[in-house]
Amino acid sequence: MSTLQLRLWAITGMAALFALSGCTNLPPACPASADVQPEQLHGIWKVQLDGTGPDWFLQLGPHPEHRGSLRGELSKGTQRYPVVADLEKGEFTLEESHDGRRIAATWLGEVQVRHCNWTITGERQWGDATRPPQPFVILSNSSR
Repeated sequence: MSTLQLRLWAITGMAALFALSGCTNLPPACPASADVQPEQLHGIWKVQLDGTGPDWFLQLGPHPEHRGSLRGELSKGTQRYPVVADLEKGEFTLEESHDGRRIAATWLGEVQVRHCNWTITGERQWGDATRPPQPFVILSNSSR
């Protein structure tokens, strides 16, 4: 093998190693909507109801009695309502209570992922059916 061939072989080998070593430093892929896990909802989120008025805040953490479920609080100013929620394959369900015993409203939504930013969109449906459903948007950390 000539000196030129050895140099080309060495350069090609180093280039291949350099390219392969970069693969381990790639950022993780963005999850698909169905792959977002309940643990990714832990924290405080901004909630827009009807797209008008001041924002609500939704604080979620692990449910102490039901593994994979969530528990927390929906708040705006002095209003504070306990909630429980579930997320399964991109489908979001949240139950809101105003007295800690009965369900006042059920939130049904879907996770939307775009460019690694995600939101949950859907409708808040009242338990007594006296009010029309309200559209909502829950904004993720990167969308807030």
